[in-house]
Amino acid sequence: MRVTLIALGSRGDVQPYVALGRGLHQAGHHVTVLASADFHDLVTSHGLQFADMGGRLEDVAQGLQDLLEQGQWLKILPRMGRAAQALAGQAAAAGLAAAQGADLLVAGLGGLFVGMALAEKLGLPLVQAYLYPFTPTREFPSILTPLPQTPLTAWANGPSHHLARQMMWQMTRAADNQARVQVLGLPPAPRWGPFAAQPWPTLYGYSPRVIPRPQDWAASIEVTGYWFLPPPADWAPPADLVAFLRAGPPPVYIGFGSMTSRRPGEAAELVLAALARAGQRGVLYAGWGGLKREALPEHVFMTSAVPHTWLFPQMAAVVHHGGAGTTAAGLAAGVPSILTPFMGDQPFWGRRVAALGVGPQPIPRSKLTVEGLARAIQQAVGDPALRQRAADLGAQIRAEDGVGRAVAAVEAAGRVSAPRALG
Repeated sequence: MRVTLIALGSRGDVQPYVALGRGLHQAGHHVTVLASADFHDLVTSHGLQFADMGGRLEDVAQGLQDLLEQGQWLKILPRMGRAAQALAGQAAAAGLAAAQGADLLVAGLGGLFVGMALAEKLGLPLVQAYLYPFTPTREFPSILTPLPQTPLTAWANGPSHHLARQMMWQMTRAADNQARVQVLGLPPAPRWGPFAAQPWPTLYGYSPRVIPRPQDWAASIEVTGYWFLPPPADWAPPADLVAFLRAGPPPVYIGFGSMTSRRPGEAAELVLAALARAGQRGVLYAGWGGLKREALPEHVFMTSAVPHTWLFPQMAAVVHHGGAGTTAAGLAAGVPSILTPFMGDQPFWGRRVAALGVGPQPIPRSKLTVEGLARAIQQAVGDPALRQRAADLGAQIRAEDGVGRAVAAVEAAGRVSAPRALG
């Protein structure tokens, strides 16, 4: 079977789909991954075919984060609209080329609408594959429109999911419909979005122990477990990092992934001061945020990209922005997590980590201080019950075969006839 996988987003968004693609490849299928140019090496290093969507997501993320940090909220939606206008056309054209000869499409949230359009254009099955809940349920609210859970508000859980879907669709509707008409030769999608029921499975790449499967979901919706990506076979950890880890007790990891910062020097000073106050060694990750410090103290090491599956189990705790992929790696490592959410789904994961009792309460990035971060680190490192809960959950997650279950579901979908075009 030939599978085209549409993986749009940051590193944490893309990497789980590469893991799924790797599983499909190992099962004997040909896999092409459509992603931005940032992830060419990540895709090809695991034996998968890379298709360039065009553009660099890092540039878009930098612009949006600049507006967030400047408090210019009213400019964010127009900026996102212009970015969507460019990306939708590029993704549709590149996706059409990448999907030629494919038997099945797989798309996550970032590539959902282009995936739906390509499935309609080419008459292919489309498996929706998400990293966090997107299917409406009455059991909890949408992660993008959170609600307090009381008997008086529970009725709004279901509608909140539909509201979140409409927020996403209406923000990109003009761009997606332009791509449908001008690039794919399709009619515009319905005003309220292409969300009609379809026979293909919907997969969720997270652990049911982290978010239990709602009882009101259809049988075609499966929570498989996380999709973790091991390092490439020829990868070896940096020798200086290995030496640092061996030179003392387990350090605390601090990194904000793809979340950018206009003042990376200030961010570095804050985390260094928090580590010193908490009395902990640290491993700092620069990431897209450009976290920099010319002369680090001996108890702190700065690293470039290192596989979380290798690094996190060797940490005393992990501090990060709360992206879905990084959160998954922290939970699976079995060490406490401290989340400093920026936006999107990140506050949801921060609340979930705290509710599971495997980390302190999240600290929003806008409220991050030396004192607050130091207290959270001390709690994460010094609370035996919290640490045991984190270790137990990590062991349960590592026992799951998320990729294997997802591969089986995709293979089953490939044996079903193609969908009808939208009316």
